[in-house]
Amino acid sequence: MGDDEPILEQMTDAVSTAATATADAARTMVKKAKKVAKKVTPKKAKEAKKAKKASRKSSAKKSAKKSKKAAKKGARKRKKAKKSKR
Repeated sequence: MGDDEPILEQMTDAVSTAATATADAARTMVKKAKKVAKKVTPKKAKEAKKAKKASRKSSAKKSAKKSKKAAKKGARKRKKAKKSKR
């Protein structure tokens, strides 16, 4: 920046330099974020699979409980039907 350049040109140069520096910094941050995401993503995927398995197990337990309850209700209905026939 020389004194012979108009102030408007000096300001334009300064702003454009700052903009390019900001853009470069943003690019490097995106690259770093992608690298970190690649490292972290497999771990999260494993945790998600474990959570799905756990939910499947609990749903299996729930269905087993429901079937037991249904069996008990069926037995009760049969007993009541026998009593009403007497």
